[in-house]
Amino acid sequence: MASNMAVAAAIFFFFSFFAGYSHADSWNKMGINYGQLGNNLPSPFESIQLLQSLKAGSVKLYDANPEILKLLAGTNMHVSIMVQNHEINRIASDQAAANNWVQDNVLQHYPDTMIRFILVGNEVLSYSSDQDKIIWSNLVPAMRKIKNSLKSHNIQNIKIGTPLAMDVLQITSPPSNGTFRSDISTVMLPLLKFLNGTKSYFFIDAYPFFPYSNNTANVSLNYALFESSQNYTDPNTTFIYTNLLDQMLDSIVFAMTKLGFSNIKLAIAETGWPNAGDLDQPGANIYNAATYNRNLIKKMTARPALGTPARPGVIIPTFIFSLYNENQKPGPGTERNWGMLRPDGSPIYEIDLSGKRAESDFTSLPKPTNNKPYNGKLWCVAATGVNATMLEGAITNACNLGNGTCDALTPGKNCYNPVTVTWHASYAFSSYWAKFRSRGGSCYFNGLAQQTTTNPSHGLCVVPSVSL
Repeated sequence: MASNMAVAAAIFFFFSFFAGYSHADSWNKMGINYGQLGNNLPSPFESIQLLQSLKAGSVKLYDANPEILKLLAGTNMHVSIMVQNHEINRIASDQAAANNWVQDNVLQHYPDTMIRFILVGNEVLSYSSDQDKIIWSNLVPAMRKIKNSLKSHNIQNIKIGTPLAMDVLQITSPPSNGTFRSDISTVMLPLLKFLNGTKSYFFIDAYPFFPYSNNTANVSLNYALFESSQNYTDPNTTFIYTNLLDQMLDSIVFAMTKLGFSNIKLAIAETGWPNAGDLDQPGANIYNAATYNRNLIKKMTARPALGTPARPGVIIPTFIFSLYNENQKPGPGTERNWGMLRPDGSPIYEIDLSGKRAESDFTSLPKPTNNKPYNGKLWCVAATGVNATMLEGAITNACNLGNGTCDALTPGKNCYNPVTVTWHASYAFSSYWAKFRSRGGSCYFNGLAQQTTTNPSHGLCVVPSVSL
């Protein structure tokens, strides 16, 4: 039996290689997400050089930037490009629009640039307004039309997918109970049918950091970082899990299986760990980011492939998020601190994407100082040295949201004085954050705000705070 299996594996590898699908050779090389939401980032030319210096096997873009695609020609890096969310409806309704998109963004560069994935949209099913739901219904039709266009040019080695977040699942634990949300069933079934029929991948954005930081009392940091000595056993399958990422991935596997699709391959469109964050985001530090990504690389580049308990031995194409810290990303402080590199191109911590460098060869990391949740009050104030004119606009935005956010700043009220832009901004930011944090509001304001443990209240003015 063993020799027959070995012969079969050799035959499969032979045909896979000469069909251009040498997954064992290509796809357990690590990929990187190359985002550009920063006003201080290196040029595309410098960025491609940095990707090569990191030994990246593949790169994922959030658009189809022609300059970057041209620079990637001849690099031997596999490339993933993206149809942006706002383009989906137009492409879904018109094959000519899909043909034009492929002409402009694929044919102008392929095959010199090794485009291997076209991802249609980004976390489309995470948004649920009426307008977003129109995109939901057009997601798979747009994917089909892009596929039709590629087929008309006899391009067979570019796969079509769409990256989804873990919030597509209604149940995640134990993994064997993994179930997709009921409200997306009309999208998920045709999507899985498309992926299955085209032998493409189910792309998932999987971040163990979020389950950990949102529930530090019950989620082990070491388990999230691939460092735990304790395992978790799924009570239904008796599969043994040694890390949180495998649990997350297998919950997707079981959710697909429940809908009748047990063989669709998985790919990780995004994963990683933030190297810094706000005071209310425990575990976001350089030590943990380096530990997570180094262990991830070790796992995903292992030969033979490790896979997951539900799918042992299977290669999972993986893109780490991200190349740079991006200072223009909105939201909590972690959003701007997922990079392996600083904007000047210097490493935040040492990393080897080939997986060949021994852990002992890396220099020591700074000890983590925020692994335990902060327990106390926080305020959101104007950041040091920001532009006063920009603060005025931010005050208007915060105060216009209602709920009495800025009532205390009106003349004669307790917090009116001192009458300075910085003070009024600090009160407005803190008041906004206290009222809207539970609904997703953040202490950011386009980089004009920062968290503080120092109470800015004075006299009879009590500035609202967030309690952790």
